[in-house]
Amino acid sequence: MRYPKGHGQQTRRRIVENASYGLRQNGADGLSVVDLMKLADLTHGSFYAYFKSRDALIVEALALAMDRTVVHWLDLTQGLPAEIGFDAVVESYLSPRHRNNPARGCALPALAADIGRSAPEARRTLAGGLEKMIDIIAGLIPKRSPSDARQAAAGAIATMVGSILLARASGDKQLSDAILEAGRQALRNQTASTSAERLQCTESEFERRKS
Repeated sequence: MRYPKGHGQQTRRRIVENASYGLRQNGADGLSVVDLMKLADLTHGSFYAYFKSRDALIVEALALAMDRTVVHWLDLTQGLPAEIGFDAVVESYLSPRHRNNPARGCALPALAADIGRSAPEARRTLAGGLEKMIDIIAGLIPKRSPSDARQAAAGAIATMVGSILLARASGDKQLSDAILEAGRQALRNQTASTSAERLQCTESEFERRKS
């Protein structure tokens, strides 16, 4: 049977796309080559025509998931003032919708533990995506030095990821909702502290110039 031009590339993309969803839903450790191919409605016999190993597919699927979170955050914050953009990311991330849809959500709460036990290339891929996420959040924390903004951004992401992880792990909806709200409140407090620091610095500068 002859396939149209580009069929192989389309099939490969479909495998990566479906693996990306499946890995975020089920974790990386529990999915074999057979399982990963089933996600794309394909038999495992053709797997090595597209990928050299299971790890190679996991790396590509992870990269796709991380990139989609980065694109989502950029779209979410485009044209918004920094503080409003920060709040928009937090509200979207720590939402019941994100909690309830791991397959289409951020890869960090879904896969970080599994990737931590994976090959170095997978860990490098996760780290590269995380660096991009930190850059976005750091850009939403103005009036700080680049190193301070990145540190605050890393802390904010850690809070978001930990909150989603615990909210999903909880078997009690009321507790899960409370965890999400606690995460949102912790990050609101961080933003409020940053605003207060900026106001204090502005007032100090005003008093200095008056004297």
